[in-house]
Amino acid sequence: MRVVDLDRDMSDVIPTGTTRDSEFLFERMTQATLDATLPAPGKRIVDVASGFGQDAIALQTASGADVVGAEPSERMMAWTRLKSGEATTPVPAWVRSWGDALPFADGSFDAAFCKGAIDHFDQPLRAIGEMARVTKPDGRVVLAIANFESLSCRWARWADNVGEALGAEVSRGRRHYDVPADHFTRYELGLMTEQMETHVILEEVIGISMAWGLPVWTRAVPKLPTSVVDPVLKGLDAAARRFPGLADVVILAGRPR
Repeated sequence: MRVVDLDRDMSDVIPTGTTRDSEFLFERMTQATLDATLPAPGKRIVDVASGFGQDAIALQTASGADVVGAEPSERMMAWTRLKSGEATTPVPAWVRSWGDALPFADGSFDAAFCKGAIDHFDQPLRAIGEMARVTKPDGRVVLAIANFESLSCRWARWADNVGEALGAEVSRGRRHYDVPADHFTRYELGLMTEQMETHVILEEVIGISMAWGLPVWTRAVPKLPTSVVDPVLKGLDAAARRFPGLADVVILAGRPR
């Protein structure tokens, strides 16, 4: 039996605007994901698990592509349609749909992307297969996935384990390296590439950000001036591109098999 929350409203996800490192991570993740779809005026692109539709709207507005948002949550879809009705510019089309059963013909789109949601799917391989199916043979399939074997996750997990072994009191509420209860899959780079390559010829693997959630760094960010924080964030992001297995988020892109 499939057990899911069709009223999911994203109230439990990582806040995007609390600290500069969170803002940077989400800004880079979003822009790199949308860029990887190779958008252009007239191209058809589907945003799978489109949530509140902010990425689909941003992509259509910035590039002139024809975007479709596919989302199963009734609450998020209702909010999206409400906000779309207030728009004064063209907005994406919205379709209520499971990611692993997309209601589109083969090769309907120039690109399909799923940002930060594939680990919420109970059948991610089927969803990736569906994204590949509805994408043209020379098109792009793009996934952006949180990496639970990032440098930050590894270091924080190690530090907590050492602290406990030495008798220190360690908070055992959910830590950033713990997979949330609404995730079906705990992703790291090896599993990401294995699943992606089942249906997609992988062309790009892009690491985004490094050290998000690392306690010492996260506590320091609000206390440091922007002139210090931003160069460090950019440097860590450059390191993530070089070593995606240690990045906070990984973006994978390629063409359908």
